[in-house]
Amino acid sequence: MGCYECHSQNPKLHSDNFEHNGYRINVVVTPNDCKTCHPTEIKQYAQNIMSHAYGNLNNNPVYRDLVDSVNGIQSFKDMKTALTAPDMETDADSCFYCHGTSIKVKGMKTRDTVMGGMGFPVLSGWPNSGVGRLNPDGTKGSCTSCHTRHAFSIEMARKPSTCSECHKGPDVPAYKVYEVSKHGNIYSSLSKKWDFEAVLWTVGRDFTAPTCATCHTSLIVTAEGEVVAERSHQMNDRSAWRLFGIYSHAHPKSPDTTIIRNNAGLPLPTELTGEPATDYLIDAKEQEKRRGNMQRICLTCHSDGWIKGQYARFENTINNTNQSTLTATKILLTAWDKGAAKGLAQNDSIFNEAIEKKWAEHWLFFANSTRFASAMAGADYGVFANGRWYTSKNIQEMLDWLEFKLESKNQED
Repeated sequence: MGCYECHSQNPKLHSDNFEHNGYRINVVVTPNDCKTCHPTEIKQYAQNIMSHAYGNLNNNPVYRDLVDSVNGIQSFKDMKTALTAPDMETDADSCFYCHGTSIKVKGMKTRDTVMGGMGFPVLSGWPNSGVGRLNPDGTKGSCTSCHTRHAFSIEMARKPSTCSECHKGPDVPAYKVYEVSKHGNIYSSLSKKWDFEAVLWTVGRDFTAPTCATCHTSLIVTAEGEVVAERSHQMNDRSAWRLFGIYSHAHPKSPDTTIIRNNAGLPLPTELTGEPATDYLIDAKEQEKRRGNMQRICLTCHSDGWIKGQYARFENTINNTNQSTLTATKILLTAWDKGAAKGLAQNDSIFNEAIEKKWAEHWLFFANSTRFASAMAGADYGVFANGRWYTSKNIQEMLDWLEFKLESKNQED
């Protein structure tokens, strides 16, 4: 394989295709180009939530509002702040670095080279290798998010540090949790002796503790050659629960989560009060199937009793963090109802006031951290590092803020 084999595929589909020394070259290599040799992997990846990461963030008005509240520029005048929407470069340097940008051809530019003047496409949204990138050929995603160009190493994709680029927290602290877990401890101590390039990947011989890839993507076999888990680039087919979100819930049926509508008409998989939008989520039977897919991997090292105990704690944590988020949400709803803050009823942002930002921190940082810590047996991270202590502290601070605002409002009246 050379450069041309990848950068010449499907030229008629690429708006970024250009003439270069007698050849037609694409600037961006896309999943559709990789499909030439890897059709199964590309089909699976298209069913993965990550492949829709750009649209799931940018085209969801609730989450887009959250992006604007984070990336927008605030100004201060007359005891008030005003928010200016973020520019494209700021978004690309922030949330869309991982979610992916929308890459478009703006025109051509001539550059001086050792071979004279040459024309090259000018791209907006570039550079980027985000998992849900919108490509110039109309496809979604970037294989180089995990298989970094130009080696496309299976070893790199199997190592947790690759996943850490986007899963470090505090919203999705998987890598931080992994570092303090028993599995992470074994990895940091012994992984120099592991074989990260073996295919098939044999548990107990090639590796002795799971990495992210072990649980979510890799083809795993026993020492006797029995297949434990088929290789899959659909990262969620071993996950019964979607941990990330205002509330944890059964995994969405479709990787395009913008199609979801709860009873209130919001593009959210649950109501603000936690009830799931069940029409858009996998049912109990599918949850059990995915739970079994994951637990078969666990069984290669652990007993059935150990695994059942771990899952009982984990799903109890899901219930508890959802209850904690419901309490925080009830305080916020009371603030809106009593006029201490403006919310949905006033067609206002739900992320621009102090109590709303604390509410967002509650589920986005603290509840999510607690759930990830429970799922991956990284208990300390779910207690004081960014977990249960902060959910309890945050609820009290939200209540104190509400009482103060209501008292001030009464005095003004």
